[in-house]
Amino acid sequence: MTLTAEQALRAYAAMMNTLDASHLEPLLADDFHYSSQWVFAEIESKGAYLEYIAPKLEAIRKSSAAAWAEMGWLDREFPGPCVIMAQGEKDNLLAVVLTKVEGGKIKRLDLCGAPSPHSARRTGEYPRREAV
Repeated sequence: MTLTAEQALRAYAAMMNTLDASHLEPLLADDFHYSSQWVFAEIESKGAYLEYIAPKLEAIRKSSAAAWAEMGWLDREFPGPCVIMAQGEKDNLLAVVLTKVEGGKIKRLDLCGAPSPHSARRTGEYPRREAV
């Protein structure tokens, strides 16, 4: 079975909603890239990303500001599925996550403030999150 962008994003949302990287790790390409509009340097490997995300997930776990990762859809700038990220409250929208899939693996993820998460169509679906 071929991995789709929607399945890749669903795995990312599951990771953020459970704070468990094991949902995403097996889907990442070895030469995976991650960029964030809030971080200067792009991460350029699966290993480096896993080292980066583990303390982030732990910090969220210890904070009182829960992460909310909702499946969404962009109609204009980058048409297709996305994850809409919120923190604290599920309506405190902060970013969208976009992906590129190649060869059955996730080649890249981009955390973006633009396009605005407010421009995405919300689905109300929070993969692997209990009691939304």
